[in-house]
Order: sequence, then C-alpha cells, then structure tokens
Amino acid sequence: MREDRWAWLVRMLAGGGAGLLAALIFVPYFMDTRLVNPVMCLLCVALGVAAGLATLPFADDGKSLLLRSGAHFAVTSALFVLLMAQFYGWWWEGLLLLEGMLALLYALIWLGRWIGWYMEVMQLRTLLGLDAGPSPLKWRETLPYAPFVLLLCDGLPLLLRWAEHEIQRGSILELPVLSALILPFVLLPAGGFFAGVSLGKRQGVCPLYPLACFVCYLPMLSLLSTAELFHGFLAAVPALAGNVLGWMYRRAVPKRGDA
Repeated sequence: MREDRWAWLVRMLAGGGAGLLAALIFVPYFMDTRLVNPVMCLLCVALGVAAGLATLPFADDGKSLLLRSGAHFAVTSALFVLLMAQFYGWWWEGLLLLEGMLALLYALIWLGRWIGWYMEVMQLRTLLGLDAGPSPLKWRETLPYAPFVLLLCDGLPLLLRWAEHEIQRGSILELPVLSALILPFVLLPAGGFFAGVSLGKRQGVCPLYPLACFVCYLPMLSLLSTAELFHGFLAAVPALAGNVLGWMYRRAVPKRGDA
C-alpha cells in the first residue's frame, strides 16, 4: 500500500512539474506577454497532475476501470475547458470543438493503454496453456490494435479537417495547419511509433501493423484535399520502427521470472 501511495505521489509531482514548466514557457508566448497569469499557471499544474495520474495501472475489474476512467476524463476535461477559456474566452462553439479534440486524443491514449494491458492478459493465457501459438503473420496478435489504427488514421484526420473548416469560417487563415502539417508530421508518426513500441514489447515484430496504418490512411486520399500518399508512409514507417524497437527491447530486457 505504501508503494502505491509513493507511485501516486511521484506521478502527481512529475505531472505537476511538467505542467508548471509548460505554463512558464508557452503561456507568455501565446498570450504575447512577459507575465504569467497565476490562474493559468495553476490550471496548467492541475492539468499536469491529472495527466500524471493517467499513467497509473488499470483497475482489475471492468466496472472499476470504467468508473476510474470516466471520473478522470471528467476532471481532465473540466480543467482543460477552464484553461482554454483563459485563452479564448467563453466562446462555447470553440470550446466544444476543443473538448471534442481532447476527447478523441484521450480515447486514443486510453485505447492504446488498454490494448497493451489486454495483450499482457493474452500472454498470461499463453503461459498457462490456454492459448495457441502465434497466428500467421501474427494477425490475431495485431487485431486488438485495429481500433487504435482506425482512430489514428481515419477518425483523427476527419476531425482535424472539420475543425479547420469551422476555424477558417469567416477567418483570413487559409493554410490547413492541422491536417496538412501537424497531422502528417507529428500526430501520425508519433501515434504509430509509440503504439508500435507497445505491440513489439508484447508480441514481437508484427508486419501487419505498419501495413494496417498505411492501408487505413488510403481512404483519406479521396476524402480530404490535404491528404497525400506519402502521409501514409509517415504513419507506416514510424510504426514499423517502433514495432522493431519494442521487439529489440523485449529481447534485451527479460521479464521478471525469466532469468
């Protein structure tokens, strides 16, 4: 129990420190001032603490898992809305749009963590002799990551393009920054890479995972004017690199009990 309390405290302090650092760096830049608003600084620290608590292990049963996740998202979304209101005022349409983007990002991270936890359960079943060996090309091991890939490669691009459409309405801003720059060069590579590391650490090299990232992005070529074919490679190549890196970590760092 004492170790659990220390884990909570360490994560809260790390998250709060990161939030304070972000406030000191980014708030003066976005507000075009040299002074840091104490309210915004406090909200950034609180949001960082909430992010730190999100790294705690999942609950053992489904009911506790849903209750914990729902309560954590409610607190996180409330802090996020209050912080964004300090930047943009109480413009409800914009705040709801930002809240929707936060919800999708939260779902992506939560789903990625849940998939990793589920894969560990599958490994335990295998150790107990309750599961067969690896499937061809490890398609069965890759299948739990399919919802994450669909959200990353299809759901997120559509949401960002819709957000740009709403932001650009009545605005002089023409460049689709979110879908043409941030999505292909930041979100797709980062999402594919870190999920690939998670998959590689638990199941080894799964060649269908990077292929799924590329294939799932292809419909965006006809749905979005900002989508390009090489964007699919910007998702697939980091996904493959992360998957191989996770496999290498798995081989280099044996689990407890294996030594």
